[in-house]
Amino acid sequence: MTAAPLRLRTARFAELTGAEVYGLCRLRVDVFVVEQQCPYPELDGRDVEPATVHLWFADDDGAVAATIRVLDDGDTRAIGRVATAAAHRGKGLAARLIEAGIALCEGVPITLGAQAHLEGWYARFGFVRSGPGYVEDGIPHVPMRREAAP
Repeated sequence: MTAAPLRLRTARFAELTGAEVYGLCRLRVDVFVVEQQCPYPELDGRDVEPATVHLWFADDDGAVAATIRVLDDGDTRAIGRVATAAAHRGKGLAARLIEAGIALCEGVPITLGAQAHLEGWYARFGFVRSGPGYVEDGIPHVPMRREAAP
């Protein structure tokens, strides 16, 4: 039996269906809370901002395989909440989402808070460390930035 094909989806919060919101949140809980044992789900209220863009891969049944979000921080954009379901890791989905997120930010610098062990992975996309490391939810992170292409 072959796996269902995945489609790249992009939407602002107001465009999401209830099932899509649930799928995106479910994946985040599975990755951040269950796997990484963060003490609580990261609800910061930014998902619902009108300018926030959610990107994800889902199959025809709506099952979410990977997701990111792009925030509008005025003069910069921020990519975050990068999560891939365990069954879909190693297939390049997160890389494709990062590339799509970067494309949405054309002409604007992009920031992100990378888990420290993924600093080199984000460097592949032009991100460089932009400050000292910090701990978020018990996990070492580093701030990173990608300047806008001239």
